Amino acid sequence: MNHVSTALAEHAVLSPSSSAPAPRAPEPGRRWPRSLAALEVRNYRLYLSSQMLATTGLWMQRIAQDWLVLELTHSVTAVGIAVALQFLPVLLFGLVGGLVVDRFPKRVLLIITQTATALTAATLGVLALTGAVQAWHVYVVATALGLITVVDNPTRQVFVSELVGSRHIRNAISLNSSVFQLGALVGPAASGALIHAVGQGWSFLLNALSCLVVVVMVCVIRTRPTATAVPTRGSGQLKEGLRAVARTSEIGWTIALVGTIGVFGLNMPVILAAFADHVFRLGVGGYSLFSSATAVGALSGAIVSARRTGTVRLRSLVAALTLLGVAVMAAALSPDRWVFVALLAVVGFCTLTFLTGANSLVQTTAGPAVRGRVMSIYLLVLLGGQSLGGPAVGWLIDHVGARPSMFVCGGLVAIMATLTGLAMARRSHLTLRWRTDGRRLPVHIVHG
Repeated sequence: MNHVSTALAEHAVLSPSSSAPAPRAPEPGRRWPRSLAALEVRNYRLYLSSQMLATTGLWMQRIAQDWLVLELTHSVTAVGIAVALQFLPVLLFGLVGGLVVDRFPKRVLLIITQTATALTAATLGVLALTGAVQAWHVYVVATALGLITVVDNPTRQVFVSELVGSRHIRNAISLNSSVFQLGALVGPAASGALIHAVGQGWSFLLNALSCLVVVVMVCVIRTRPTATAVPTRGSGQLKEGLRAVARTSEIGWTIALVGTIGVFGLNMPVILAAFADHVFRLGVGGYSLFSSATAVGALSGAIVSARRTGTVRLRSLVAALTLLGVAVMAAALSPDRWVFVALLAVVGFCTLTFLTGANSLVQTTAGPAVRGRVMSIYLLVLLGGQSLGGPAVGWLIDHVGARPSMFVCGGLVAIMATLTGLAMARRSHLTLRWRTDGRRLPVHIVHG
């Protein structure tokens, strides 16, 4: 499972043309800074406060789960399999999840999915505390979480849009990401301490508790229903979402870039576990340190993104993804742990910058009638790609080592980003335009 990407899949927007009611007005006399503008909406403040605890619990479970699989199997490939099982349902059923989100109330869906997540976490916690846990138990729980994610992630996206509306959606995306990465700083450290003291079980139980907090907070929040049309039952609804992606170049190219990072660039849990155990031999403490370093960079990227108000451009996404590939390659060649830690912060910054921009561009471009289905395709590519990349990277690490595997992943990200950028330029039919009045002026590239 990827520690940066999951949070960035948790946002959506109502387009200005949507007929949904406007979000609740800001409280009189309270002005928030530009980087915190979405907090003007009371319902969003309530929701975000629950996410602070929930994301910490989520990170605690992820560290505990990865390390539990490594302890039970002594195989990095097994960690990759656990990653794949958690994201494989998204790859198989992601489009269906988007259709469910477009059809049913988001608030009810969130209550159901978070309750189910709490039950799975509690089950794994009890098995770990009693000493009965086996690797196949973790695989079953990972698969169950994947099935829940099929509906949960796109529901979160649209639910946030219902809370803040189009005016604050980009800021809300960045704030959600900031909270997620803040949890990524606290969660690994807390989970590492708990694992050393009492084992992995309590990390799972605390995550179950945090999910129940989200359920309570969502029950407290009251949102007005939107006026977006609900898809009618019948054939062709899934194809409608695919057509929306195909006919909108901004969405299509963005999802292509997201596919690149999903398969090749979001394998950090597998890679970091290998570096902590095989390369630097630091144990679970090193794994927590490396995860926290990535989160520091990602948090910085989220803060920077929160202050931006301009339109996201495809070329900036290509640049961010290329820089990410270069940073991953440099980290693979790190001579010692502290250089590795520093470069992981750069990796986290580039990853978060890219994913925040990609998420924002897709959400602000997709029409409200098909938003759930479009975002489910986004998640299918982002999270489903990891179900393919996770086991492959784990197998590669077991056979050629952690450093070569990480270098290859970074190189593939940089190459694919560059090729996608060139393809975008070719499809745009760029031409050179000159003045014809006898004077030679500077060349301007324009769309032909």
